[in-house]
Amino acid sequence: MKKIVTCLLILSCALLMACGKGDKINGHNTKTAYRSVRALKNRLPTNNRIEFEVSFWTIRDANKDEAKFLDIVDGKTPEEIIAMGKEIYQERKNAGFANYTQYSSWEDMIAKFGAERDDQDSRKSKKKEDSRDRANDVLYKL
Repeated sequence: MKKIVTCLLILSCALLMACGKGDKINGHNTKTAYRSVRALKNRLPTNNRIEFEVSFWTIRDANKDEAKFLDIVDGKTPEEIIAMGKEIYQERKNAGFANYTQYSSWEDMIAKFGAERDDQDSRKSKKKEDSRDRANDVLYKL
């Protein structure tokens, strides 16, 4: 009986230690990295989500080798990812990278991406009403 209790206690401690990295990216493989990025993004304040997402994909674009990319992002917090994204942006802008010359600063780029995202969201919500939907509307007069 004591062995079972001891084993359960050790197993519980091991499981709780695994839960301690909920605020960091799990870069063991691509699938877990993307899953943890999605979860982290949903926990961030709204104004930091786009910056985190752009930073993550900037790092991914700068590191084509998957193993190297996973090593770089493994165990990083959203703040560290954003800082790395800003560094890569500045390096590429100084090197004359064509896609970054249109932006005056990192904040300008994030603001434009945010505006594009808001525009996309507003288009999704403005779906045209289909006349067939009104025929399927069930309102009862009581």
